[in-house]
Amino acid sequence: MPGTNLTREEAQERARLLTVDAYEIELDLSGAQEGSGTFRSVTTVRFDVAGEDGAASFVDLVAPTVHEVVLNGTALDAATVFADSRIALAGLRQGRNELTVVADCAYTNSGEGLHRFVDPVDQQAYLYTQFEVPDARRVFANFEQPDLKATFQFTVTAPRGWTVISNSPTPEPVGADGTVWRFAPTPRISTYVTALIVGPYHSVHSTWEGADGRSVPLGIYCRPSLAEHLDAEEIFAVTRQGFDWFQEKFAYDYPFAKYDQLFVPEFNAGAMENAGAVTIRDQYVFRSKVTDAAYEVRAETILHELAHMWFGDLVTMEWWNDLWLNESFATYTSIACQAYAPGSKWPHSWTTFANSMKTWAYRQDQLPSTHPIMAEIRDLDDVLVNFDGITYAKGASVLKQLVAYVGQDEFFKGVQAYFKAHAYGNTRLSDLLGALEKTSGRDLATWSKKWLETAGINVLRPEIEVAQDGTVTAFAVRQEAPALPAGATGEPVLRPHRIGIGYYDLTGGKLVRTGGVELDVDGERTEVPFPAGFRRPDVILLNDGDLSYAKVRMDEQSLKVVTAHLGDFAESLPRALSWASAWDMTRDGELPARDYLALVLSGIGKETDIGVVQSLHRQVKLALDLYAAPEWRESGLATWTEAALTHLRGAEAGSDHQLAWARAFAAAARTDAQLDLLQGLLDGSEELSGLAVDTELRWALLERLAATGRADEAEIAAELARDATSAGERHAATARAARPTAEAKAAAWASVVESDALPNAVQEAVIAGFVQPDQRELLAPYTAQYFSAVKDVWDSRSHEMAQQIVVGHYPALQVSQETLDATDAWLAQVDPSPALRRLVTESRAGVERALRARAADAAAGA
Repeated sequence: MPGTNLTREEAQERARLLTVDAYEIELDLSGAQEGSGTFRSVTTVRFDVAGEDGAASFVDLVAPTVHEVVLNGTALDAATVFADSRIALAGLRQGRNELTVVADCAYTNSGEGLHRFVDPVDQQAYLYTQFEVPDARRVFANFEQPDLKATFQFTVTAPRGWTVISNSPTPEPVGADGTVWRFAPTPRISTYVTALIVGPYHSVHSTWEGADGRSVPLGIYCRPSLAEHLDAEEIFAVTRQGFDWFQEKFAYDYPFAKYDQLFVPEFNAGAMENAGAVTIRDQYVFRSKVTDAAYEVRAETILHELAHMWFGDLVTMEWWNDLWLNESFATYTSIACQAYAPGSKWPHSWTTFANSMKTWAYRQDQLPSTHPIMAEIRDLDDVLVNFDGITYAKGASVLKQLVAYVGQDEFFKGVQAYFKAHAYGNTRLSDLLGALEKTSGRDLATWSKKWLETAGINVLRPEIEVAQDGTVTAFAVRQEAPALPAGATGEPVLRPHRIGIGYYDLTGGKLVRTGGVELDVDGERTEVPFPAGFRRPDVILLNDGDLSYAKVRMDEQSLKVVTAHLGDFAESLPRALSWASAWDMTRDGELPARDYLALVLSGIGKETDIGVVQSLHRQVKLALDLYAAPEWRESGLATWTEAALTHLRGAEAGSDHQLAWARAFAAAARTDAQLDLLQGLLDGSEELSGLAVDTELRWALLERLAATGRADEAEIAAELARDATSAGERHAATARAARPTAEAKAAAWASVVESDALPNAVQEAVIAGFVQPDQRELLAPYTAQYFSAVKDVWDSRSHEMAQQIVVGHYPALQVSQETLDATDAWLAQVDPSPALRRLVTESRAGVERALRARAADAAAGA
């Protein structure tokens, strides 16, 4: 039985048979406030059938009850034709067909389908849809695959006083009591980018004015309880920057009638590119002071979703094997917009990309589940676990490489031709590459095969020979293709790279770029041209400018200088590349955790990029928790925590660095004196000049106090009374689960694993509190419980809810051979589905890597 799955072969056959014209969807959400578990859904869909009369197909629907199925005027027996998330359609006629389905569909609390949330501040319900990948079928009957585009006309009945937002502009409500909203049909779009957002949302409106006089209405929405924190003008400014830049680069008018951005609660992802109605997690409405890095990440999210209006919504992949292209294009162009758009606040966005996105990609590409960028997507189960670092970050890295390879102007000229040729249609990768070949004159067949159809990372190393007088006599780049991780499929391959090589010299205490070259690297060894008498610079940095996707190593002299002067690079990008290389070496066991800590402490005080500083905070803590030899770990943590306190006290009052160091210190505080300081900052008996101990920072302090046994239920309840919001409820759930008692752990485990009552965001918060690195012994018994429960969890929960548990509760802190053995035994005995096997195997790889890194750290201390 298919369950809720759909194979690519089934989708191809259905697309061969059907052409879908239009949907008319009526939803009765009038009971949403009262908490009724279901809502009435009536769908009429008109579609054409190729071939002769009598063909058979199916329509998708996930619903508790189906009342009526009427095909071409004939009522079908719903009990007979509806099974396993499908309604069988037999006896189709050639040409036009019409289907009507009347069903009761269910609200969810998992962030899938139509999510219902009640705000504790005003006790009002707020609804929104999330349909990617296959969850429009939870709200209305449809042909759930991206290449069966159609128009969609929604009619929604909602409680009086609510607002309904969809892909088309919001009309005036009709009906005797003004509760019926009838939207105009959309352009032809895919099911997964349709949307409804319903509730008493607060809104702010404006417009984008194009240079040609065209105007697009803009809207920003959030819950009224967040309205005081909504910085609408800042969000509008980023949005207008994106409109200006994308209109110029894409040379195709924005394809929808308006552009709304809706900050919604308990959202699983960062955002979703619904056509003209983008939903964004409402944690991006900042309730407390955050660093500029948070604003940069939010801006990238806003621009990413706006780019999708063209690439993804206007022109859509035919099947999910090109998911990578959809997401990678949006990622690349959003960061390029931040880097190059006139007046951008974040011209150094490629630094952030190198330091965060590419680090994610390198990690993902070294797991047993690594796969080609253009992955083989056999069915929906495959795509659900494929929203990963390869799809987003490696794909965007490779697109950046492609832009360098063909030229930026040629790249965008090809994109412009692509949009004009395929507007409102579906495409494959070959369509885009064909357009780029025409504009660039480059043959991309070999490039595509080596970069998109193979897995793994190359390593680039410099080979330098220097004469006694300090001049370079030979210089080459050697490329390696390490073996793929055990369990991965495919063979390692050498690839063509377009890279920069930067020359840096110490000048006035700074490492300043004094020259460089850009060239194509291919094969095992590539000679680097240089003039006669070329003096060897202090540092030679491969992949300068971060044009390619590769692990980079330094020659001995460069590494020595960088180790002593990493914080002294004058520019942020080479610093970020060097930090990323050091972190990669630590994860690979080439740089012991204690040496990584020493390197960070030697240079972080000179690091000006706050995003890099915060990444280093996270990486040091991870290295100490997982990669440090157990016998040295506590010493390393003590050194780190004292250093964090020193930097906190020395930071400029009110600065981003002060806030970042406050959070780093709070996450690691361990001695009585350190915890006393956290308590004093929380109760006001201690102050640090310029540090605002606001709502979010208060919770950070309290969560650490709870995890160390210094705060109990009374203190948590009191803080929740101060912050009686949904965010406060999540923080309280984390703090309660973090308490270092057997009773707290048992209660947290039961609420997540033994019950399915928690909504997605609260479940995530409980898991975050449950897993505390300082509580390994307390958590050890849950390894066996995990393997006893995980299969049932996967089989009985929705994908989003199950994945949280499978990944979040894996015993990653139990770094031992026993954990590996227990995992292997479970994999052999249970024979899980491919998707579940992948998630567990990825988690297992983390333990295996930690064991190797610990051994390297122990050897360094011997």
